[in-house]
Amino acid sequence: MQEDFLHYVWKHKVFSTTSLKTTRGESISVLKLGEHNHNSGPDFFNAQLSIDGQLWAGNVEIHVKSSDWYVHGHEKDKAYDNVILHVVWEHDTDIFRNDNSVIPTLELKNFVDAHLINNYKELLQSKSWINCETHYPEVYEFVLNNWLERLYIERLERKSDEILKFLKDSQNDWEAVLFKMLLKNFGLKVNGEAFLSLANSLDYSVVRKLQHNTLDLEALLFGQAGLLEDDIQERYFIDLKKRYQFLKQKFKLNNQGVLPLQFFRLRPPNFPTIRLSQFVNLYVLEQQLFSKIINANTVDELYILFGKGVTEFWRTHYTFKTVSKKSKKNISKSFIDLLIINTIIPLKFSYAKAKGENIEEELFDLIKNLKIEKNSIVDKYLQLRTIEKNALSSQALLQLKTFYCDKNNCLQCAIGNSLIIKN
Repeated sequence: MQEDFLHYVWKHKVFSTTSLKTTRGESISVLKLGEHNHNSGPDFFNAQLSIDGQLWAGNVEIHVKSSDWYVHGHEKDKAYDNVILHVVWEHDTDIFRNDNSVIPTLELKNFVDAHLINNYKELLQSKSWINCETHYPEVYEFVLNNWLERLYIERLERKSDEILKFLKDSQNDWEAVLFKMLLKNFGLKVNGEAFLSLANSLDYSVVRKLQHNTLDLEALLFGQAGLLEDDIQERYFIDLKKRYQFLKQKFKLNNQGVLPLQFFRLRPPNFPTIRLSQFVNLYVLEQQLFSKIINANTVDELYILFGKGVTEFWRTHYTFKTVSKKSKKNISKSFIDLLIINTIIPLKFSYAKAKGENIEEELFDLIKNLKIEKNSIVDKYLQLRTIEKNALSSQALLQLKTFYCDKNNCLQCAIGNSLIIKN
């Protein structure tokens, strides 16, 4: 038996409340279970109980054995002075307050159905890819869909933490936050951290001043990224290098903290040179980009907004040295989908949250219009059962696998809960 399970039983009141008694035979009526405490101190605050007709208000502490009270040193901790009920699985000793009065104890094993315990043990002892792999297809569709929506909001909340850190670092400049997030996600997995380090090497005020000039903005980003250090006798390269040297002195730039960019094993359309040129073109062609993103409500609007190509030189190049067949190299819809998932929706969510607004339904409509992402985790879940094939589902499944399945947090999972309480 584990303490987490006892917390679950108490919190969800999945035990028989008929003829509930303490280990000393006193009748118990649970009026209020209390608020689950995830920090130090008693496990449930502000509970309300009637014990032998006497009304009590205070805290509830839960252990596997009564003697764990002393193992954990609670008798020396004043935070536990207001415990009105000690809930245990197995009662092996009485627990006393400082005034030597006995703390009432409820031995739960006498009031929990056997099928609940068996379901719990079966779930946690599973050796499958996920604990509930065998029974996952049995979960009611309503339960699953509601839980996936909740998981997606959890994922947005987690991403919002990073955004709020960016916001604090930029002194509440939302345009600067967009610049960092967008540049990071233009780098995808391979160059994402390098692109973020590039964004962090610049004060956004410099970007604002150069945003109307394509060559200056390219010189700034290519130079800070360390892409202008070779000796290449090409007019465009030489021009960028000269501009960067001027900008470096004018704005006192330093790029020592910028991580090296990776080209290895990338398809040419994903080369950092191409992504940086697309990024520059977007910022030059779309002034007031942050406002346009916030006001865009449909996927089609965002496809139009982000559907930019590269600047002139890069239409015939993938690197400074290699010539290619001429093309606009427009940002693909699949790439824009990733930007919507990882940048635009989290930004909209965080901005609305900062303003005290709730736009969850609007964001659900937006992400449900994107195709489901393809990766090994999502594919494995889809093999187990059919679900709605959109990006909300794939994002929610990634959250489920990482923060619940991999960590055996079945008791905090709606899917795990439904399987534990089934008959």
